[in-house]
Amino acid sequence: MARAPDRYHAAVSEQRRGTSVAADIDEVTPEWLTARLRDAGIAVDVAELQSTRVGTGQIGASYRVVPTSTSPHDGAPASFIVKLATGSEAVRQRVAAGFAKEVAFYSTIAATVVVRTPRCWHAAIADDTLTFSLLLEDLAPAVPGVQKDGCSVAQAHDALRNLAGLHAPRWNDPGLLGIEVIAPPDAGVAVADFLGATYADAAEQFTERYRDELDPTESQIIRDVGPVLARWQMARPRPFTVTHGDYRLDNLMFPTEGDGVSVLDWQTVAVAPPSRDVAYFLGNSLDPSLRRDHEHALIDTYVRAPGELGVTDYPAAACFQDYRFGQLQGPMITVLGCMFASSDPTPASDEMFLTMARRSCAAIRDLGTLELVAVA
Repeated sequence: MARAPDRYHAAVSEQRRGTSVAADIDEVTPEWLTARLRDAGIAVDVAELQSTRVGTGQIGASYRVVPTSTSPHDGAPASFIVKLATGSEAVRQRVAAGFAKEVAFYSTIAATVVVRTPRCWHAAIADDTLTFSLLLEDLAPAVPGVQKDGCSVAQAHDALRNLAGLHAPRWNDPGLLGIEVIAPPDAGVAVADFLGATYADAAEQFTERYRDELDPTESQIIRDVGPVLARWQMARPRPFTVTHGDYRLDNLMFPTEGDGVSVLDWQTVAVAPPSRDVAYFLGNSLDPSLRRDHEHALIDTYVRAPGELGVTDYPAAACFQDYRFGQLQGPMITVLGCMFASSDPTPASDEMFLTMARRSCAAIRDLGTLELVAVA
């Protein structure tokens, strides 16, 4: 099992609480930013700052913050991204586990993996988990992927190499099981059954909402996932590692040229089979015809990358079978994400969810996933 070097400041080695948590953007003042940067070892005095909302996060608001300093420091970037909790208290209570997961990733896990993700200078969450704040690297001029547009095969190869940088360093690492926020000790059959029942209800609502846009085969596949989802959750528990859970184009930042994709939004980080991230990414990020033509080569790229990081016991044939099995991650995240979204549906969000659903259904059908799960 390979280990990554610590490339983050000690300031995020533990979750900071109390006054370091900004409840909203009005609390991100020059004094707050000065204190956070000094905590991270950057001795700078921020005189003033400008903040602008960026992105369209569903359970967090992100702002580009541009500071002006009276005492410039060579290690201080020209701009930062500040990510904060958003929504009503009721909404925050519903998604608070996601807040805790994202802070845990940056404060506990990020330094132990080699996935490309924004550098973090500050990660804090309140004791009630309803507010949090992150001070992150601004990845501009990189641009986010667009789910409905899909990605090129070259971008998919790059994204899978980056995904391996998340998975390989903690491959079958029992230490992950002690991080309760991403590996709750009570997860088991009861939780899997609850998830299956929740999904089944949501699938009925989803297929009803989009009954005019989905063809009958797609609607049936989405509904058929419900009765087997609990079994799928419990089957094939190894290999396991830290997973992103929502590794798709809208959560990826692509450079303006060449390789070097980075991943954002860690609210769904978990301990799970790595093939679920692989299946989810390929199943809903590529046009089905591209996926069919290139998925074996893409799986080979993914398998080679962990091998370079020390994982030597995961051949391509085994990975491909796990990739087939893992395709239920697509409808699970798509349907639950759609039906439990904290914001009202829009034409853009409808298009995104429908694109994900259609591509995932095509992959499940092409790869015989439901038949595999039935005999698991």
